[in-house]
Parts: sequence; structure tokens; C-alpha cells
Amino acid sequence: MRLLLVEDDPHLSELIPKALRSTGFTVDTCELADEACCALRNGEFETVILDLGLPDYDGMTVLREMRQGGNATPVLILTSRDGLADRVDGLNAGADDYVLKPFEIEELVARIKALLRRPGGALGMTLTAGNVVLDTISREIRIDGKIADLSRREMSVLEHLIRRLDGVVAKERLAESLYGYAENGSINSVEVSVHRLRKRLAELAATVEINTLRGVGYLLSEAAE
Repeated sequence: MRLLLVEDDPHLSELIPKALRSTGFTVDTCELADEACCALRNGEFETVILDLGLPDYDGMTVLREMRQGGNATPVLILTSRDGLADRVDGLNAGADDYVLKPFEIEELVARIKALLRRPGGALGMTLTAGNVVLDTISREIRIDGKIADLSRREMSVLEHLIRRLDGVVAKERLAESLYGYAENGSINSVEVSVHRLRKRLAELAATVEINTLRGVGYLLSEAAE
């Protein structure tokens, strides 16, 4: 799952993505409102973490452009503005949650997960395909009831494919979801990750298989008996 962090504090721009990536998220970062608006117009994200005190424009500009343009992506405002009027303005403008600085990183991660568990969100308790069960909260995968040891990248690929079970996922879309803008992810990198995951699923006797549609992408489906 891909998140966008809009934050100009260098310390937080390092701390927050590190914590989120350790739990399986892909994180893109921006420090300017203009950069954020451009990223949102050209990419798809499951959640936006938005600071208000940005160097070029107020973060509320980003939020208003999103909502006026019909972008319903959940937004968590992260700011030091602790006045009641500020919180009311942010929520009325379309924010889904409001976290004050300073904060505990564990609470921030928990709040983001809570947003994604809301109806229509990206996090459910479990995703199932054949004998494969993925717990999106604990980041645990079981195959025939046994815990499967997969790398973070393999798990991310599997989650993306399970969410679109029996549907085609384009290689380019998978690359965006796995690597974001800051990482040097390529189509070749995606192919390597899929190859490794396919091999691990076969080793663990999974009853699903990854099919390659040449020139198009990948499709996860239950293996034919």
C-alpha cells in the first residue's frame, strides 16, 4: 500500500517513512504543497499524511484541491496547530483525522491503520486466496494454516495481487505501488520480485498461482487441479 507524506521537517521526513516501511507500506515524500498536488494528480495513494505549515503554501491548499477535485483519499493532518478553530477547519475541509505534534510514532502508525480499516479502506483483517491467508494488520501470511516466511517485498507483491484476485495487475502499476517515486524500482525489479514470490508459493504448496500476461501484467488465481 502506497502512502504520501507531505512534511518539510527533515527529521520527521526520515522517521515517519522508516516506521511505515517497516510495517509494509510504500511511502513517497514531498516537502512542498505544489509537489504534493502534482503527486496526487499523477499517482494513486491509500492515505495522505499532511503537514499544514509548508514552505510554499499552507497544507490546507492541498486538502481543498483534493476534495474539490473529487479525490476522496483519506487525509491525516499532522501539525503543531493545536487551536480548536484549526482542528475544526481541518476536519470541515475534509480531513479524516488530526494529530498534533509532538506525537508518538506508534500512535501515528496506529491511526493510519485505523483510517485504512474504515469501510471502503485499504486494510481489512484478512485477505484470502485458495489456502493463502494474509493478515493485513499483523503482516502475517499463512499457507494451509502454517506461517509462511516471505520477504517484505514478496509480501507486498502478494498483497497487491490478492486484492485483485482473478484481475490483471499491470507491471507499471505494481512498480508504482511497490517502490514509489524515491526508490529506483523498475519493471525488471518487479519481474524479479514476482519470480521469487512464484517460486516461494510453489515451495510452500500454495493453491494459487501467478500467471504472466505478456505485455500486460500479472494475474493471481487459484491453481487448476
